[in-house]
Amino acid sequence: MEKQIYVPSKIENLRKIEKFIDEISNECSLNSEVYGNVLIATLEAVNNAIVHGNKLNENLEVKITASFKDNSLFISIEDKGKGFDYKHIPDPTAPENIENISGRGIFLMEKLSDKLVFKRNGSIVEIYFNIK
Repeated sequence: MEKQIYVPSKIENLRKIEKFIDEISNECSLNSEVYGNVLIATLEAVNNAIVHGNKLNENLEVKITASFKDNSLFISIEDKGKGFDYKHIPDPTAPENIENISGRGIFLMEKLSDKLVFKRNGSIVEIYFNIK
Protein backbone atom coordinates (compact mmCIF):
# COMPACT_ATOMS: atom_id res chain seq x y z
CA MET A 1 0.00 0.00 0.00
CA GLU A 2 1.23 3.48 -0.84
CA LYS A 3 -0.70 6.74 -0.53
CA GLN A 4 0.21 10.37 -1.07
CA ILE A 5 -1.38 13.66 -0.20
CA TYR A 6 -0.31 17.22 -0.92
CA VAL A 7 -1.56 20.04 1.29
CA PRO A 8 -1.08 23.81 1.03
CA SER A 9 0.84 25.27 3.97
CA LYS A 10 -2.11 26.24 6.16
CA ILE A 11 -2.51 25.00 9.74
CA GLU A 12 -6.16 24.11 9.02
CA ASN A 13 -4.89 21.39 6.68
CA LEU A 14 -3.77 19.32 9.67
CA ARG A 15 -7.39 18.07 9.68
CA LYS A 16 -6.76 16.55 6.24
CA ILE A 17 -3.71 14.80 7.64
CA GLU A 18 -5.81 13.33 10.46
CA LYS A 19 -8.21 11.86 7.87
CA PHE A 20 -5.23 10.61 5.84
CA ILE A 21 -3.83 8.80 8.92
CA ASP A 22 -7.31 7.40 9.69
CA GLU A 23 -7.45 5.86 6.20
CA ILE A 24 -3.98 4.37 6.62
CA SER A 25 -4.90 3.05 10.04
CA ASN A 26 -7.95 1.29 8.65
CA GLU A 27 -6.05 -0.21 5.71
CA CYS A 28 -3.17 -1.42 7.90
CA SER A 29 -5.33 -2.43 10.88
CA LEU A 30 -3.27 -0.41 13.33
CA ASN A 31 -4.00 -0.98 17.01
CA SER A 32 -4.92 2.07 19.07
CA GLU A 33 -1.44 2.57 20.56
CA VAL A 34 0.33 2.47 17.21
CA TYR A 35 -2.40 4.64 15.66
CA GLY A 36 -1.85 7.29 18.35
CA ASN A 37 1.92 7.24 17.82
CA VAL A 38 1.57 7.52 14.04
CA LEU A 39 -1.01 10.30 14.30
CA ILE A 40 0.93 12.48 16.75
CA ALA A 41 4.33 11.98 15.09
CA THR A 42 2.93 12.72 11.63
CA LEU A 43 0.98 15.78 12.78
CA GLU A 44 4.10 17.14 14.48
CA ALA A 45 6.16 16.63 11.32
CA VAL A 46 3.55 18.19 9.04
CA ASN A 47 3.06 21.12 11.43
CA ASN A 48 6.83 21.73 11.39
CA ALA A 49 6.87 21.55 7.59
CA ILE A 50 4.01 24.06 7.31
CA VAL A 51 5.25 26.51 9.94
CA HIS A 52 9.03 26.25 9.84
CA GLY A 53 9.75 24.77 6.41
CA ASN A 54 7.26 26.57 4.19
CA LYS A 55 6.81 29.54 6.56
CA LEU A 56 2.99 29.34 6.26
CA ASN A 57 3.24 30.24 2.56
CA GLU A 58 -0.05 28.88 1.20
CA ASN A 59 1.47 28.73 -2.30
CA LEU A 60 3.89 26.04 -1.11
CA GLU A 61 2.67 22.50 -0.53
CA VAL A 62 3.75 19.82 1.89
CA LYS A 63 3.96 16.32 0.39
CA ILE A 64 3.12 13.38 2.65
CA THR A 65 3.76 9.84 1.48
CA ALA A 66 2.81 6.73 3.43
CA SER A 67 3.72 3.18 2.54
CA PHE A 68 3.09 -0.07 4.32
CA LYS A 69 5.09 -3.21 3.60
CA ASP A 70 6.26 -6.22 5.60
CA ASN A 71 4.78 -4.98 8.89
CA SER A 72 6.50 -1.60 8.56
CA LEU A 73 4.83 1.76 8.05
CA PHE A 74 6.95 4.49 6.50
CA ILE A 75 5.80 8.11 6.36
CA SER A 76 7.72 10.83 4.53
CA ILE A 77 6.99 14.54 4.96
CA GLU A 78 8.58 16.93 2.49
CA ASP A 79 8.49 20.73 2.48
CA LYS A 80 9.99 23.36 0.16
CA GLY A 81 12.10 25.04 2.84
CA LYS A 82 15.87 25.33 3.19
CA GLY A 83 15.98 22.81 6.02
CA PHE A 84 17.46 23.26 9.48
CA ASP A 85 20.28 22.08 11.70
CA TYR A 86 18.65 18.89 12.96
CA LYS A 87 21.90 17.73 14.57
CA HIS A 88 21.81 20.53 17.14
CA ILE A 89 18.27 20.66 18.48
CA PRO A 90 17.91 21.87 22.07
CA ASP A 91 16.81 19.17 24.50
CA PRO A 92 13.23 20.06 25.52
CA THR A 93 13.68 18.14 28.79
CA ALA A 94 16.66 20.26 29.89
CA PRO A 95 15.78 22.53 32.84
CA GLU A 96 16.38 25.70 30.80
CA ASN A 97 13.91 24.53 28.13
CA ILE A 98 11.12 23.02 30.24
CA GLU A 99 8.95 26.13 30.16
CA ASN A 100 9.37 26.81 26.43
CA ILE A 101 6.06 26.53 24.58
CA SER A 102 7.69 25.12 21.44
CA GLY A 103 10.55 22.79 20.65
CA ARG A 104 9.04 19.41 21.53
CA GLY A 105 7.93 18.19 18.09
CA ILE A 106 11.10 16.39 17.06
CA PHE A 107 11.50 14.98 20.57
CA LEU A 108 7.98 13.52 20.31
CA MET A 109 8.61 12.15 16.81
CA GLU A 110 11.75 10.37 18.05
CA LYS A 111 10.00 8.91 21.10
CA LEU A 112 6.86 7.77 19.26
CA SER A 113 8.51 6.22 16.20
CA ASP A 114 10.94 3.36 15.70
CA LYS A 115 13.23 5.42 13.49
CA LEU A 116 13.45 9.06 12.45
CA VAL A 117 15.59 10.20 9.50
CA PHE A 118 16.21 13.69 8.15
CA LYS A 119 17.17 14.19 4.51
CA ARG A 120 17.86 17.14 2.21
CA ASN A 121 19.13 19.24 5.11
CA GLY A 122 16.00 18.48 7.14
CA SER A 123 13.37 19.47 4.58
CA ILE A 124 12.43 15.79 4.28
CA VAL A 125 11.54 13.85 7.42
CA GLU A 126 11.10 10.09 7.27
CA ILE A 127 9.30 8.35 10.11
CA TYR A 128 9.32 4.57 10.49
CA PHE A 129 7.00 2.42 12.56
CA ASN A 130 7.26 -1.32 13.13
CA ILE A 131 3.76 -2.75 13.13
CA LYS A 132 3.47 -6.02 15.00
